[in-house]
Amino acid sequence: MLKEFLLEKGYTKIKLHLTKTNHFEIKATINGKEGLFILDTGASSSCVGFEAIENFKLEAEDSIIKAAGAGAIDMDTKMSKKNEVKIGKWSNKKVVLVLFNLTHVNTALVNHNSKPVDGIIGADILKKGKAIIDYEKKYLYLKL
Repeated sequence: MLKEFLLEKGYTKIKLHLTKTNHFEIKATINGKEGLFILDTGASSSCVGFEAIENFKLEAEDSIIKAAGAGAIDMDTKMSKKNEVKIGKWSNKKVVLVLFNLTHVNTALVNHNSKPVDGIIGADILKKGKAIIDYEKKYLYLKL
């Protein structure tokens, strides 16, 4: 019922995978390269780990913003502007990504038998895509 309504309204549907850590994982493409991400409605900005800069062809510039979250505070960051992000059929060519050290996030995931991720899809992208999450059926809907 929700699915039919949203598809009629011009949304696209993306399958979410619930991990052992109770996070939703999602595949996304940044600048033509696919990666694995955590969907985090509580993260204000979408982020990618420093180690993924080359893989996603990111142009990093220094940032005065300090990152905090997932048990770490005051982490140095860089910014990368004008990135093309695709999630399912949805895409946006002007996404700003925050780059920071994701080691603590991935260490926690691996310690709980989950796969390491390339980054976090945060509220900025979810807002741009007018996101609706169906927690029961494990789907993300983004407006095309």
